[in-house]
Amino acid sequence: MDTRFSPEDEAFRDEIRSWLEENLSGEFAELRGRGGPGDEGAFVEERKAWERRLGEGDWIGIGIPKECGGRDLPLMQQVIFYEEYARARAPGRIGHIGIGLLAPTLVHFGSDAQRERFLPPILRGEEFWCQGYSEPNAGSDMANVQTRAVLEDGEWVINGQKVWTSWAEWSDWCFVLCRTDPESPKHKGISYLLVPMDQDGVEIRPIVQITGDSEFSEVFYNDARTAEENVVGGVDNGWKVANGTLAFERGASTIGQQMLFQNELNEIIAAARANGKADDPLIRQRIADAWIGLRIQRYSALRTLSAEEPGPEALTTKIYWATWHRDLGKLAMDVLGDEAEITEGEPYRLSALQRMFLFTRAETIYGGTNQIQRNIIGERALGLPREPRP
Repeated sequence: MDTRFSPEDEAFRDEIRSWLEENLSGEFAELRGRGGPGDEGAFVEERKAWERRLGEGDWIGIGIPKECGGRDLPLMQQVIFYEEYARARAPGRIGHIGIGLLAPTLVHFGSDAQRERFLPPILRGEEFWCQGYSEPNAGSDMANVQTRAVLEDGEWVINGQKVWTSWAEWSDWCFVLCRTDPESPKHKGISYLLVPMDQDGVEIRPIVQITGDSEFSEVFYNDARTAEENVVGGVDNGWKVANGTLAFERGASTIGQQMLFQNELNEIIAAARANGKADDPLIRQRIADAWIGLRIQRYSALRTLSAEEPGPEALTTKIYWATWHRDLGKLAMDVLGDEAEITEGEPYRLSALQRMFLFTRAETIYGGTNQIQRNIIGERALGLPREPRP
């Protein structure tokens, strides 16, 4: 693995850095540092306008093949883009699920007609997506989905409930896992449907989080409808497609996530220097450990992204960063001391570090709990016997 950047890469870095500096000004200046984890409800319409600006600059779909409308940039330039985007404190991407998850899924599993219909508005920053996977009884056990879809007169009619659906209330479409053959075994008989959100059969109930934000929702489908052709990868083949989508979640954007972590660590270090906690040897050691952990994440991500096929080490990624980030939240509160427990006054508003601490409580749960991740590592990477099932 070569982690060095070529002269062409550095020229590309200058290009994206200059573009961000020029465009994160004027009407978009107030968006810097907003819309990230725990702050997703901030400036929604303004961030949608920002997505359109990114589309105009051809900065959406940088890894999508050219024949599908993207730029198909080399991996290291994709890494540079996400690094510089985070370094500039550009706003949280309200189009992330569409471009990061659905778009590559359509490239690999979709039909020509689906790619022609759905990719262009995603790449222009004009249509936004959410993900309909989890249900009350199907979280980490994704194969247990019970939402049903029945084909009637050229349309899929959908009934069921999804939960923890991020950005549902701001999305135009949702890719929904539905059971289309209830007689098949759990991992079969599932289809991957593309469903419009703006219809009478879709009810969205936002869930307020401990941060005071409500970036995710319950979504109820009551005879919701979508066209027959809006099934990706074939009827009853949704399990394969859904797992493909999850694989794309571990792409080059993880480098941007790590740069956001670096921004948070920098803020913690600045607070420690300002209030004298930097002189505490235990705090200094924890800061050093956090810095080391972040470097481990970077080189592990680059190794995984550079491999022709992901190896078993890729299975450790989620549990590592989620646990590390949770501990960073604890470090932030210990550095702030008494200030961690108060706000500046009405209206109730958390600081960035307070919000980060509260949000990280969920990170070892969503996207696969730490317990489930350990099972996956043990069974798939280490070849241990499967956990006994009831």
